[in-house]
Amino acid sequence: MQAETTAVDSALPDLATNDRSAGTTATAPSARRARDLVVDLGTLLRPGQWPKTLLVVPLPLIGAAGWTLAGVGRVVAAVVAFLIASGLVYVVNDITDRHRDRQHPGKRGRPIASGRVPVGLAWAYAVVLAAVLAALIAGWPLDRSWPVLLYLALNLAYSRGLKHVPLLDVFIVSTGFLLRLAAGYVALGDLVSRWLLVAVLALCLMLSLGKRRSELLTTSAAHRPALAGYSVSFVDQLLLLNAALTFMSYALYLAEAPQEHGGVRIMLLSLPIALFALCRYLQAVLMHRGGADPVRTLFRDRALVACFLLWAVLIAADLWQLHLSGGHLVAGPAWPGWSR
Repeated sequence: MQAETTAVDSALPDLATNDRSAGTTATAPSARRARDLVVDLGTLLRPGQWPKTLLVVPLPLIGAAGWTLAGVGRVVAAVVAFLIASGLVYVVNDITDRHRDRQHPGKRGRPIASGRVPVGLAWAYAVVLAAVLAALIAGWPLDRSWPVLLYLALNLAYSRGLKHVPLLDVFIVSTGFLLRLAAGYVALGDLVSRWLLVAVLALCLMLSLGKRRSELLTTSAAHRPALAGYSVSFVDQLLLLNAALTFMSYALYLAEAPQEHGGVRIMLLSLPIALFALCRYLQAVLMHRGGADPVRTLFRDRALVACFLLWAVLIAADLWQLHLSGGHLVAGPAWPGWSR
């Protein structure tokens, strides 16, 4: 009897251990699914596309006559607002395009198209993002919030059908970057540089057209109906046109920008760098069939990354020279009511 009791007592720890193991085994898949869902929700925001906003919105800081903590804070808030707004647009686009994305070899793995994120949850996610954005800009005056509001309205029209209209589709995408740039200027209370606007528009058109060219070579109009209005030769001509317009307008922007006392702005040295970068991008698109993901093309190409680093060094040197000169600027020619 004592032996039986001892045997039963010795078996009890094993049963408890087995229960704990079973509970751990059951909990592990649930925790993994929750973690994967969080990752998928983050993926819907397209963090790989954030450099577009992180680079464009603060761009007006380069030409600002002086920085203040309040001004920089407003620029940071504008960056956050556009990150949330663009994330909201991506989520809604993925919801509306989920059926078409399932037919695309490169997009069928997206969280909504693959079914990993249910449509109902995606809509709830979009509502949360909209609420956060509304809370962020609720206290902003209209003359500060209009770039974000116009961006949302424009992308709503884009999602509802304008993305299927050839040429208009790439112009709407590029206008989104003009609105990001305008948000930076509005946050600083500065006047918008007309030539910088033209340069950003032409550059973004070139990047969007490079993506369309890649799609023409790899996909069909069934996935993107707007492709029916393009051909490779037509896009090639538009790429060259916008590359030339980008360089000329950037040169005019630098020529009209304020100059420090005692010499030509250091940023004028960036002109050959800009020209080389444009040529390199055209080489990647026209010769190597790149451009499918503009951000990847720009930041994975070593030559282009070197150009960006040199450009950043020149910006730092230009700002340092401005600091040493006491921030005194000589304004270039102005367009009344528009820019200096």
